[in-house]
Amino acid sequence: MPRSTLALPRLLELLPGPPEIGYLEELLFASKAEVERRDAETLELSVTPDRLDLLSEGGLALYLQGALGAARGAPKVRRGRPPAGGAAFTVDASVEAIRPEIAGAIVRPPPRTRLDPGLLAEAVRFQELLHATIGRDRRAMSLGLYPLRRIAFPVRYALEPTASVRFVPLHATEEVGADAFFRSDPMAARYGPLGRVGDRCLTLRDAAGTILSLPPILNSHTAGEATPGDRGLLIESTGQRRRAVQDGLGLLLVAFAARGWSIAPAAVEGPGDRRTAGEEVVQPRSVPLPAPVVRAIAGLGDGPLDVVGRLGKARLRARRVRGGWSVAVPSWRPDLIAPVDLAEEYVLTEGIRPEDGVVPASVTRGRRRPESRFRTRVAEVLLGLGLSEPHTPLLVSESIVGQLGGPLPIRVANPVSAEYAFVRDRVLLSHLELLGRNTRHGYPQRFAEVGPVLVRAASEESGAGTRYHAALVEAAEGAGFASATALVDDVLRELDVGAVREPADLPGTIPGRSARVRVAGDAVAEIGELHPRLLAALGVPVPVAWGEIDLTALGPLVGRRDGA
Repeated sequence: MPRSTLALPRLLELLPGPPEIGYLEELLFASKAEVERRDAETLELSVTPDRLDLLSEGGLALYLQGALGAARGAPKVRRGRPPAGGAAFTVDASVEAIRPEIAGAIVRPPPRTRLDPGLLAEAVRFQELLHATIGRDRRAMSLGLYPLRRIAFPVRYALEPTASVRFVPLHATEEVGADAFFRSDPMAARYGPLGRVGDRCLTLRDAAGTILSLPPILNSHTAGEATPGDRGLLIESTGQRRRAVQDGLGLLLVAFAARGWSIAPAAVEGPGDRRTAGEEVVQPRSVPLPAPVVRAIAGLGDGPLDVVGRLGKARLRARRVRGGWSVAVPSWRPDLIAPVDLAEEYVLTEGIRPEDGVVPASVTRGRRRPESRFRTRVAEVLLGLGLSEPHTPLLVSESIVGQLGGPLPIRVANPVSAEYAFVRDRVLLSHLELLGRNTRHGYPQRFAEVGPVLVRAASEESGAGTRYHAALVEAAEGAGFASATALVDDVLRELDVGAVREPADLPGTIPGRSARVRVAGDAVAEIGELHPRLLAALGVPVPVAWGEIDLTALGPLVGRRDGA
């Protein structure tokens, strides 16, 4: 879980009073956070990955204000004004191939105040935490803070020849050329490949020709160093995906919004659909919340719903519309995307306590089901055969389904990407992806896994049924149909099961080198040697033997014999 150490005095500045530590822990538990350590100066907190806003003093304070009853509804965020002449990024088409997305905002302090050392330290620390989480170590997203007084707009975002780029790195005092910077600087050694293509590198350069930064590597000392006393900042985010860029920027803004800073959008002018006024990172987005969704998830039936009051405690603004509510979600809550997320927030505002659970009276309470014990028994047999145990997801890619061929498994209606487009109907699909990812590892590779699959089933209400399979793979010189048969026979022998084999034409296998295994007339397993054409597509240089046992089919047969 993501973790951060917050400055406790700065947090308490934003609260009506210091909460008792036990009550604080209870409030945080209801928000998916947990206190790891506390002393007079610091509060160490861990959170689930969807509540990163709580890892800044400002974000945590906004939540606690609502939970403690000191504030209700959406925080008031002052709308700032852009600099004279406007604030905009001009995006050159050259960045499209490496890091195409950019977004930004202008933040200014309340009247008669300036950037203080505590807020600057909070912003920088939170910035690095966001780099490590949703930024995936700056690959997907990175952030930069710049003093507004040193910038002449518009700021150009482009790939420039490294030979033409000179700047003073943030931690240095002397100007260097980009070529020398990439050769010798530790930050360039770590992040350089993310912002460089051949002899060109990414730059943010203002209208006066001053380098602000080399994203996502390092700011310049000249125009990219925010310092205490600044009266305004430009915050920018660049990355590969628009969603990650906007989420990262929105989260960082909470540190400033919580202390009354104004926020103004920075426009983006660029090729294609890159042109935007930047309002999406400033204005709350509207998410619908139908009443039936709240009732179903909260288990209230026809009971009363205080959505406006409860979501107000979560610092959200809800208004009644036909059929439910419309909820204004601020930019620092990227976890609230769909109605189900808001319904979960509704439930969490009242807290979830252990005493709320009711354990039904049952003589079998705490006893494992026979099918679970059988699967565990098979997994132990596989381990005893010297097979490594991977853990693979239920979703598989469109490409691997196409490479295997045969009847299509169930397709996901709205997949997040082609990498998770189908639900596997055999564990082999996941193991093919595993083989393709591990071609740089030595051979032999021998592994097995017990896991769920989803198969079409007309008898089920959803049209699909969950079954459990045990899949065995051996990738090695000399592996083949005989070794696949031996592996499956070893498992069945350990289970004291007699079986017969019959030839079968199975997808992805060599014709004549695959079979189906039956026990008491029921098909319980498939075995085969994978086709060289499939292995070539995966980049696997050695033969592969495969066997897959349907434990859902085999379990009742073994249980019937054993009298279970």
